[in-house]
Amino acid sequence: MVSSNSTHCAGHGQGLGVYIVIAVLSAIVMLFTVLGIVLLKKYRSTVHTVAELQRSKLFFPQIQLPSMPMMAPAAEEDEQVDEPLPPRTPLRITSTLRSCSKRLRKSQDQNLHFTKSDLNLLHLIKAGKEGVFYQARMSRGTCKGHTMLTCKISKEGVRLKHVETEVSIMRKLMHHKNVLQLLDWNTSEEPFMLIMEYVSFGTLRTFLQTNRVHLSGDPELQSLLTIASYHIALAMQHLRSKMILHCDLALRNVMVNKFPWEVKVAEFGLAQDMSRTASRRSTRWQSPQQRVPLRWYPPEYFKNKYYSFKGDVWSFGIVLWEMQMFGTLPYPNLERSEEVVYHICMGHKNTNPQGCRPEILHIMRDCWQEPHTLRPSFSDIVCLLENTIENDADYVDVESSRDLKKDEAQCHEARSLQTSAVLQD
Repeated sequence: MVSSNSTHCAGHGQGLGVYIVIAVLSAIVMLFTVLGIVLLKKYRSTVHTVAELQRSKLFFPQIQLPSMPMMAPAAEEDEQVDEPLPPRTPLRITSTLRSCSKRLRKSQDQNLHFTKSDLNLLHLIKAGKEGVFYQARMSRGTCKGHTMLTCKISKEGVRLKHVETEVSIMRKLMHHKNVLQLLDWNTSEEPFMLIMEYVSFGTLRTFLQTNRVHLSGDPELQSLLTIASYHIALAMQHLRSKMILHCDLALRNVMVNKFPWEVKVAEFGLAQDMSRTASRRSTRWQSPQQRVPLRWYPPEYFKNKYYSFKGDVWSFGIVLWEMQMFGTLPYPNLERSEEVVYHICMGHKNTNPQGCRPEILHIMRDCWQEPHTLRPSFSDIVCLLENTIENDADYVDVESSRDLKKDEAQCHEARSLQTSAVLQD
């Protein structure tokens, strides 16, 4: 009897084991089947994407830089030295081909096609290490309703990936009254080109240098500079909300349409999207490849290769100093890069500008606090500047400043038309 029960239990156990084995094998077969289906779909999707790319024919004409000298004010050369930044963090996309195809389809939908005769380069606004800015005009048609444009043309050797990152960041910033807006771009062939909204007076640095005599005698100068500073701070607050490090905030990279009410932060060639990096607040750079503007960089960068949003705050303090000094180069008594780096690391600061109002001087010094954690945020700076503007005793009459260089602008417009006519020939 005992033997019979034992045999029955053994047989039952063996049957249960067989069922378990069958269940495991079935699960494995189903898993491989599902994986096979997924891989097949991905393969077909890739083949389809490649076919789309091969059929796509979205080409823009190459914009040639004029060989003749342009009728323009002296261009600014970005003050940069051989201190590098790391490569950009790759965009998080599932497939590079799929992303490119999507961009091409979107550009086709926008139906923005340029021919060589569509765009006339009028005069040079500024020249940097990686690109030059021109004022341009559409000779026929418009670009999203704009006839007058600001055009950035990349220099030889600038990588496509670098330009695509800049485009991605400018698109993420979307529309803000104090950020130069991207209208369209051409990365189909070199030289790569970005088309942005028009600005009347070029860079803020050139504007202040050109109008120094007029502005120096204006009793409302400090109020005007405070308003311009406020709008720059609003732009930087917007960048912070979008998790964008500018990394190249300087007076030469602020554009003027109407001073002081319409100033716009520009030039995002060194900017980084922190939402795409492991750290959401700062970055440490280990593989340097690009040069950076040393005179605008904080000491923690030179000591630890560390740059955060508080690094942009430091640069904002330098911009405040530049404005008070009408575009003077920071640390003007230092010529060599090594001297500048040593000066900054030793804790030395720019001297206090004469005539600077105490409120601005206080913000400037706070922006240069060490360690970097003691510096204010851009939200704090915006509040401080708002209070300063509200506490001004009188309303600021900016009509005269709006009309600065009016005659010069009209004269320059005539020269620009002449230049464009020559270029067309």
